[in-house]
Amino acid sequence: MTLENRINAFIDLGKFLSQFSIDGIKRKEDIAHNELFFDSLNMLIKRAKEYNGWFDEGNVLFALSSWANSLTEDNLTQWASQYSFTDSNPKAIAIIMAGNIPLVGFHDFLSVLISGNKVLAKLSSNDKYFLPLIAKYLEHVEPEFKGLINFTSDELNDFDAVIATGSDNTARYFEYYFGKYPSIIRQNRNSAAILIGDESDEELAGLGEDIFRYYGLGCRSVSKLFVPRGYDFDKFFKAIFKYGDIINYNKYQNNYDYNKAVYLMSLFKLQENGFLMLKEDESYSSPIATLFYEYYESEDSIQNKLNQDSEKIQCLVTKLPFKNAIKFGETQHPSLSDYADGVDTLHFLNSL
Repeated sequence: MTLENRINAFIDLGKFLSQFSIDGIKRKEDIAHNELFFDSLNMLIKRAKEYNGWFDEGNVLFALSSWANSLTEDNLTQWASQYSFTDSNPKAIAIIMAGNIPLVGFHDFLSVLISGNKVLAKLSSNDKYFLPLIAKYLEHVEPEFKGLINFTSDELNDFDAVIATGSDNTARYFEYYFGKYPSIIRQNRNSAAILIGDESDEELAGLGEDIFRYYGLGCRSVSKLFVPRGYDFDKFFKAIFKYGDIINYNKYQNNYDYNKAVYLMSLFKLQENGFLMLKEDESYSSPIATLFYEYYESEDSIQNKLNQDSEKIQCLVTKLPFKNAIKFGETQHPSLSDYADGVDTLHFLNSL
């Protein structure tokens, strides 16, 4: 199978997924194999929350439409053109996927297949239905994918390299178990924002999207703020007021109430607005419904801290001219070349 065939298959997948938009689900004409897969995916979307309470319809549709926007001919061709692929000796790549947000492992799945290799995926129990259906769709669009995509719930065997995503604890296990294989082992990372005090209401509202999308469960979700001394949090709270309905989601509210009780019993000082708590804390990984913040003294001081903590940070949102800084509201819109932990997956696969 040629690279062109593989790209064309994912272009068709993008067109199929485009029917499932954050603005609503609408069946389109001339979508390949719609008669076999449209209703099945629609049913999975409707039932997703039964299998994972955090996978509400809005967030599932956001994930699907984000991938639909990425899987275009221009995006895929430009991305793949940066590499030279050899299809003569495909490798079996074991992918151990997380399940914190819908289709969080799709980029690894896409990278392995685009590079001409074989997928052996171990799905998270929190997200085990969408990707197998997508794989079946790809096999119908491009029959040569048959035999190249396998899912297992058993012990992984007969593979050449590993891509594993998990917590800091599971990463230690992965490194021990897979140490003899070429591997990408990902650990906990979080995203942060640096405010300077003159952000517009629109920028701060965009930051709200970075904070609340997927209920803050993604590694690209902002969980930490750096603010200058004397920063006025009232402006921030006013700008994110539009996201207040999140407290009506039962699982989020339960976390809010629990964490607030813990903080109050521990006599921690909090700022809160009824659906988000701000706690001064040096850590990057804040609990659900909580945003940690830390004061900084100067641009140089915060730059030095970020350099020291670079392995803890996935995304950085700020107006400051920092390397790889992301605009407000854009953390959940990565390009195909935005690799998790900054590790180029396609380069890794090509080096095997």
